[in-house]
Amino acid sequence: MDRPALQDTPHRNESQRHAAPQGGDPARDGTSSLARGLSLLELFTVEDSQLSVSEMARRSGIPKSTTHRLVGDLLAWGALERAPGGVRLGVRMFELGHLVPTQRSLRELAVPYAHNLNEVTGLTSNIAVRDGQDIVYVEKVSSRNLLVPHSRAGGRLPLHCTALGKAILANSDPVFIESVLAGELRPRSPRSITDPGALRHELATVRETKVAFDVEESQRGLFCVAAPVFARRNVLVGAISVTGATELSQAQRFAPAVRMTALALSRALAGAMHLQLSPT
Repeated sequence: MDRPALQDTPHRNESQRHAAPQGGDPARDGTSSLARGLSLLELFTVEDSQLSVSEMARRSGIPKSTTHRLVGDLLAWGALERAPGGVRLGVRMFELGHLVPTQRSLRELAVPYAHNLNEVTGLTSNIAVRDGQDIVYVEKVSSRNLLVPHSRAGGRLPLHCTALGKAILANSDPVFIESVLAGELRPRSPRSITDPGALRHELATVRETKVAFDVEESQRGLFCVAAPVFARRNVLVGAISVTGATELSQAQRFAPAVRMTALALSRALAGAMHLQLSPT
């Protein structure tokens, strides 16, 4: 069954802050409504998987009447679905997420490598790509030995305080690296690297060794090791890691396995000409 398209209906009682200028271009008004609808979708998190319309209006700053209308449009299209506590993200979002070219293409070849790494190390294996100044997990093969709660597929964390992020950042364009170093390096734990000079020195080491470590920098009690993944023409597309080591020496012991897995995956990606991959 075809899903109804998102509709944008002008709302006469909308506050001046969100209303289109009188005599404005209807296309601009439509873009504004679409942006507000998307901002509502961004309110959902792992902790807040269900929200009421009132809470969505409060958090977004969008008038409740407008929020109610936008939620209705999103429900009709399938981006949201009704839940006992209000609404939650709908199956349509899950369907679209799996159509993202980079995620789909990378996963096509990477999943067997992630499973093998999980079996060899007994730790949770992860595959991630860059989105802005964050990493986004596109695959995760969990281990029962992971005692500390960790991110999920689809979750995101900052580049500078994760092994995956540092593996990607170290091999990124120098201009992008400097933009990250010049920005705010917010800590995720007491051990997060927030000094630009210290981070620049560590990234140089990562480029040389082809492995990066997270020494309780994203979360206390969690040690990780990651390596960058490249496609044809040595284009950086992401990184692969194992998570769940209980001390640095354990993470270091698994570094060769992670590095060799990344090299094998990179060779496979380089030879898969049919895959659609975007540089990270």
